[in-house]
Amino acid sequence: MTAAESKIEKEITVEEKLFALYDLQKVVSKIDEIKTLRGELPLEVQDLEDEIIGLSTRIEHFEKEISEFTSMIASKKVAIEESRIKIERYQEQQKNVRNNREHENLEKEIEFQTLEIELCEKHIREYKAAKEAKTEEQKLTAAQLAERKLDLEQKRGELEEIIAETKQEEEKLRERAKEIESLIEPRLLTAFKRIRKNARNGLAVVYINRDACGGCFNKIPAQKQLDIRLRKKVIVCEYCGRILVDQQLAGVAPVSDSAE
Repeated sequence: MTAAESKIEKEITVEEKLFALYDLQKVVSKIDEIKTLRGELPLEVQDLEDEIIGLSTRIEHFEKEISEFTSMIASKKVAIEESRIKIERYQEQQKNVRNNREHENLEKEIEFQTLEIELCEKHIREYKAAKEAKTEEQKLTAAQLAERKLDLEQKRGELEEIIAETKQEEEKLRERAKEIESLIEPRLLTAFKRIRKNARNGLAVVYINRDACGGCFNKIPAQKQLDIRLRKKVIVCEYCGRILVDQQLAGVAPVSDSAE
């Protein structure tokens, strides 16, 4: 650290650091509110995009399977035609046989080719049924895909509308957050971000309210409350680890017991 940097750091009091931390908390909380306004829309958009990819892939698989069934049906039809040609040839040969043995052999060949035709026809019926089932599944999936695409278009429109409405405000808040962060020493800023990340509601800096921590609502001892009001050091809640400030610093009026 240079002498100039050291001088600047010394000039920033603990009280100023606390003011900066609380200001930063207010700014990032407003950014959180904008994100909350968007709600689950970004996740819903992402889920729909993933689902659409999955449905498109499924349709491609159906197309491939339907094409395979079409090819197998055509193959079996060719096999049937070949068997019929063989049967015709064997029947012609039967007219010129010289003995019963040759006739019986040809008869067996005809019988075999007839069975081959029946088997091919059976396979064709099975392939056609499977093809029809896949075609129906493909149609249902295509309808589902079209529906999901409409949902995605609607959700994207909603999200884009909200982003358009809040973009300028969010950009200003982020710029303001950067300005405040430049006033806070790195070690303290790192601690702030760590506490904020672990806090359920994103609050890293809270003020004392009704003698309790504004984050976890556990009672704060009177002596520690006095130390917090003196602003001589950064004090954290012993229960939740949040940075504590007094109500005056936070710019809120203390709530008296009589007001309860």
